[in-house]
Amino acid sequence: MLVHTFHGARGGNGRHRPAAAAGLVATGVALTLAVTGAPALAAQRPAEPLPLERLFDNTAVSDDARPGAADFDGGGNSLSAQDLAAAGWTPGRALGFDGARLRLPRSAAGTPDNVRADGQRVRLAGRGDAVSFLVAGTGGGAASGSGTVRYRDGSRGTYVLTAPDWRTGPLATKAVALPHLNSPAGQRTEKARLYVVTVPVARGREIASVVLPKAAGAAAGLHVFAVAVRAEPKGWTGSWAASASGYTAVGPWRDRTLRLVVHTSAGGPRARIRLANTFAGRPVAIGHASVALQASGAEAAGRPVPLRFGGRAGAEVAAGAEQFSDPVGFRVPAGANLLVSVHLPGTVSALPVHTLALQRSYLSADDSGDRTGERAGGSYGQSLATWPLLTGVDVGGGPGSVVTLGDSITDGANSTPDANRRWPDLLWRRLAAQHAVPRLGVLNESISGNRVVTDRYPGDGVSTIASGVSAQHRLDRDVLGQTSARTVLVFEGVNDVRAGTSAEEVVAGLQAVTARAHARGLRVVMATVAPCAGETYCTPAADKQRVKVNAFIRSGEGRFDAVVDFDAVIRDPDRPERMLPAYDSGDHLHPNDAGMRAFADAVELRDLLG
Repeated sequence: MLVHTFHGARGGNGRHRPAAAAGLVATGVALTLAVTGAPALAAQRPAEPLPLERLFDNTAVSDDARPGAADFDGGGNSLSAQDLAAAGWTPGRALGFDGARLRLPRSAAGTPDNVRADGQRVRLAGRGDAVSFLVAGTGGGAASGSGTVRYRDGSRGTYVLTAPDWRTGPLATKAVALPHLNSPAGQRTEKARLYVVTVPVARGREIASVVLPKAAGAAAGLHVFAVAVRAEPKGWTGSWAASASGYTAVGPWRDRTLRLVVHTSAGGPRARIRLANTFAGRPVAIGHASVALQASGAEAAGRPVPLRFGGRAGAEVAAGAEQFSDPVGFRVPAGANLLVSVHLPGTVSALPVHTLALQRSYLSADDSGDRTGERAGGSYGQSLATWPLLTGVDVGGGPGSVVTLGDSITDGANSTPDANRRWPDLLWRRLAAQHAVPRLGVLNESISGNRVVTDRYPGDGVSTIASGVSAQHRLDRDVLGQTSARTVLVFEGVNDVRAGTSAEEVVAGLQAVTARAHARGLRVVMATVAPCAGETYCTPAADKQRVKVNAFIRSGEGRFDAVVDFDAVIRDPDRPERMLPAYDSGDHLHPNDAGMRAFADAVELRDLLG
């Protein structure tokens, strides 16, 4: 039998990707794929795979009136069916997470609805770049074990699946958090969590089944509720994106319509949008939605084109989930402003938002109803400086996208508002003006105040903090789950060192991001951390750590596919701890428009594809 070790996925340059770094088990990332070409002997062949629901052997959900009908953790505790329903997580419903669709168990409360992983073979079909699992652990800590993916051609690969604990796991990475748990003594006010964990698989191979981890050692108490292949979104390119930076109070807004202005990168003959109810505890209702080209302000250049969701005019986006619109034949120009209008028919008091939009959007008045079809902008009397709910615009065709993962500098802080002079916007303009490499879409997944290592926003509940969960905790959603992402350009770390995080911790975080991206077949371009002396928190001690991080990035030890030296581009040669005055917006941390241009010009376009 010939066995090859497959270190991650192949990148665009055909090289093997490096294996994931130590410490990644907790992320659920597969470390290796072992490919076996020889068929197994009939006598050694395990039992035929079964649909997951036929393997259910545990009951996690109980009705509040009958809490004793379920025992998720062996101690008589369970999830509340009423809490799940209030979150929009109803039996049999298909929910979207990071580009995958997972169907919830159809089980009624008090009947088996999950399987305790112990080597079961689960029937699964499809091709994609990953498999997503809806999971939770019940052992008091993360439950982790190794399983197997079996392909139709007889080959197989190993994966590592980690399920955080349903009562103590991190809120920053949960799919949904529920306010109670049921127990034999009655209902308790305590957060209960469920998680979606995604593991990479061999691209292009048709999957036949997955074998769950054996219930031994650290894998004991690993429960699986649903599993699905994350299909690659062929025929689509990401044109615009924004990260959910927090879950903030709004209004309350009552029966109003959002008209959001977004600036495209790549263009195409058809379009779809993505709405994401990230961090929420309750669903949000969408009455209608539309897309149009902007004329000026809230006025559309033509009659807005209505969007549908699964053939319906509206949708309900469950807590924590995402919803794509159906494709529509609307030609999206490259480098244009779109108006995406979303009617919120109910009363909304909090929404996931991207806080620093640097783009004026619009909102209709209370009780003004559905204004998504209006060409004129007169109904939109209020302006917005954020992007609520909308996280993506995709276009048909195209070569795929590069994702820029960053903080406030990449978010465009202190660049000219309403002018699209963030450095990722300027990078797109460079791509559009040449023919040597494909004109990739550019997706700006930056969050002001974001860090590599630690969460600023805790990942749950309404908060005034909108600096996001860490780059590591949002990687699946903001990079790996982005439409047709081919490369990630990482430019983070300054907020970590400003907050006292050591260079060693930042380096470990950047290595973890790199390993996980490589395992999914993405190229990684790493940027050095720019200087910021003169800003309050950019102390000599912080700069010392920044210099150490940059030395590692330049050393080649990080196994990055390419490095772009933003530090060298923007620093003052006479005072290298500071940026050049010509690039300084005035706060010594954020570049001005000229500095943004310098960053965009420093990227070697060929590095984006190898």
